[in-house]
This record gives sequence, C-alpha cells and structure tokens, in this order.
Amino acid sequence: MGWFVAEDRDVARFVLQRGIALIYLIAFLSALRQFPVLRGEHGLIPVRPHAGRVPLRALPTLFHSRYSDRALRMVAGTGMVLAATVVAGLPQRGPWWAPLLVFGAMYLLYLSIVNIGGIFYGFGWESLLLEAGFLAAFLGSEQTGTPVVTLLALTWLVFRVEFGAGMIKIRGDAVWRDLTALYYHHETQPMPGPLSWFFHHLPAPLHKVEVAANHVVQLGVPWLLFFPQPVATWAAAAVIITQLWLVASGNFAWLNWLTMLLAFAAVSDGVLTGEPAASSAGPVGLVAAVCAMGLLVLWCSRRPVLNLVSRRQLMNASYNGWHLVGTYGAFGSITRRRQEIVVEGTRDTDRAAAHWQEYGFAGKPGDVQRWPRQWAPYHLRLDWGMWFLALGSRAQLAWFEPFLYRLLDADRATVRLLAHDPFDGDRPAWVRARIFDYRYSTWRELRTEKVWWVRRPVGTLVEPIQR
Repeated sequence: MGWFVAEDRDVARFVLQRGIALIYLIAFLSALRQFPVLRGEHGLIPVRPHAGRVPLRALPTLFHSRYSDRALRMVAGTGMVLAATVVAGLPQRGPWWAPLLVFGAMYLLYLSIVNIGGIFYGFGWESLLLEAGFLAAFLGSEQTGTPVVTLLALTWLVFRVEFGAGMIKIRGDAVWRDLTALYYHHETQPMPGPLSWFFHHLPAPLHKVEVAANHVVQLGVPWLLFFPQPVATWAAAAVIITQLWLVASGNFAWLNWLTMLLAFAAVSDGVLTGEPAASSAGPVGLVAAVCAMGLLVLWCSRRPVLNLVSRRQLMNASYNGWHLVGTYGAFGSITRRRQEIVVEGTRDTDRAAAHWQEYGFAGKPGDVQRWPRQWAPYHLRLDWGMWFLALGSRAQLAWFEPFLYRLLDADRATVRLLAHDPFDGDRPAWVRARIFDYRYSTWRELRTEKVWWVRRPVGTLVEPIQR
C-alpha cells in the first residue's frame, strides 16, 4: 500500500483536521446564537419543513419533516462538542474510522442547518465548509498514514476556490482587468475591518500592484499546487500569504481562513522540518473508503470543470443538495458607491417633530465615529443581509419588514443581534429606515473630526411605521 499514503504530510493532516474542525465550531456557534432569531419558530422568516414540497434526496436535512428551535439547538450544540473533540485531537488518537465518524456527523449536522437556512445561508463559504468537512473525514488517524487521494481532493478544492475566483474576476468587471478594482473595493466591501480604512488610503500604484499580484496568485499559482515538492509547498505559501492579506483588509466570515487551511493539503513535512515523517500503510477499510470518495469527487467534478471554462461561469453554485464538488468565486463585480441602510427609532408619538435615534449593528458601518471591528471568522448574517439590502436586493425585504416590527416590539432576541439599542430595551413609538451614501473620511477628517466615515442622506427605504 505504498502508493496509498503520503510519507511527508503529517503536519498537513494535523493542521487540516484541527483547523477545519475549529471553523465548524464557529459555524455551529453562529447557528446557535443567530438561527432561532432569523429562521426559528418565531424568526424573521420561519422555517417551512420540506416534507410534501421538496424530496429529502434533493435537500437532505434532519429537519425535513419538522423543525423546532429546541432541535436546532441540540444539533448545533452537538456539532460544537464534536468539533471541540477534533480540535483537542481526541478522535485522531483512535482507529481510522473515529475521525471519519466524527467529521461525517459534523458534516451531516451542518448540512441539515444549511439546507433550511434559506437566504441567510446562501453564501459560497457554507458549501465550502461542508465540502471541506466531508473530505477531511477521509484523512485517517494518527495510527495510519495520510491518504494521497484525500490530499489530492483537498488540493482540487482549493484549486477551484482560487482559480474560480480569478476567472470570475477576469471575465467580470473591467476594473479587475485595468487593475483599478482596489480603488473602490476596500471602501465598498460588505463588512470593513479595523485596517480597511488604511488599506483604502494606500497609494494608487500600490493598489494596482495588489490587483496584479492577486491575478498571479489566483490564476497561476493554483496549478503549481499539483507540482512536485518543494514547488507545491511554496505555491501553498503564496496562497496563504494572499489570504492573510485579505484577512487583514476585511471581514469575510471564514472564507479566507478556510482557504488558508485547505492550502496546507499541498504542504510537505520535509520542506517545513527538513525530514519527512515515517507513516504506516492504510488499513483495507480506509483504502476502500478513500477510493470510493475519490471516485465520487472525480464523477462530480464534470460540471465544475465545464463551469470553469465556460464564458457564462457561475460564481458560487452547488450541483447537488449535499453541497459537494461545487463552484466558487467572489467579487466578479465591484460596486463604486457605498450605500447603507440606517435604521432609526423614536419615542415621540408625533413623528413630524420626533427626535430620531439610530440602532447600531455589530459589524456593518453605521455610527461614523465607530472604528470598524474584527469579526471574521465569525459570521454576522444579519449584517451581511443589510449589505445586500443596500445593494437593492429585493429578496432581503422578506425579512427586513418583520425585523422592523420586532424592533417596535423591543423583541429581546432580535435586539441581542445588534450592538446598540438606543432605547435600552424599551419600545419605540416609530421606526424607519433611511438610505445614506457613505465614504471613508480623509486623513484630515479623521484627525480633526475623529470620524472614520462621512455620510449624507439620499433617500428613504421605509417610511416611519408603528404598531
């Protein structure tokens, strides 16, 4: 079975198993804290069970026939416990099937959440996490070598993430081709981070260098991941460094963190430590399981490959309800203007003479004096929804109106998703939603006015409403 195991990938397996499990832990925590408010029994858009409407094989979920908040909390809590055991390295100390069972359970539990998550779970990194967790189940344990086929499948995954993102940019907005995308992106990205303001104010020539380097890493470097060592390790290092740059410049949930972890599939122990570790051959059961997984990935790769070479490339798409072997990409188009929806309320019953106060969100820009926070890899789903709403996504209106009425009720669960309630738990008489143009302040405005943003009102999304 010498062909089956990689003699120099124990470090890669260590990082992949624990790192992917840590992202699962964060994802389950996000579901535990946010899902009941967003999609729960009394959520903004309550879950409708699929039974009688959608076949189980089309959207597999444990909630196919019935949903309850209690069951959701049990699923998320169980997932967190399982993920914590992998982070601690417990299943890895056992036989090969122990990590397989634990990762398999985490995958199925999170799949059950994603497939009923609706618009709040329509992000490419949900499928990416599911696919990564499924593949990580076949990495074996400390009692076995690291299967080559599993490493190749994980490398193929990071290739699709990087190359797909590069192709969608080159085929998309002209600002990627003329290298001016970052004149706008740091300012208009969904959720700026603590350093995003500073990235935006880098010299224009450096922005062009950033974009050019990004094209090289996303379009050229992924091919090198399949080259012999040490080339593959250095290619992985280029991917990791680029992702760290993205982590520093914005908040994109766990997308960048997970991409960095996946790049370790191409990292060799020998390059890192100078000598490869000795590994034992794989048991027959592990060989059979890994080969079956490899054939499945190979068969399901047909449509993603065709998508990569298609002029009508899809940016993020799953071709099956299991979210396996999908297509990935991000920011094929860049917005030049940042608009934000500002939600306000008042205690005054006379709205014509009312004093309006602003609700503060955890991650999205609001108060111009508030320095953007670091949230990634945690995922603020309500804040992301507000960004899409500001872009004009009418699909977001399905939850936004109920959200405003929850604020009128001073609903404690809903208000807990916010960073600031101007009424300290009391009910406002009216709420409204206004549209503002936002731009980053200049260096002078930051020094003199202590503001990170400058904004001006440009319209109203929702006129004042009351109960």
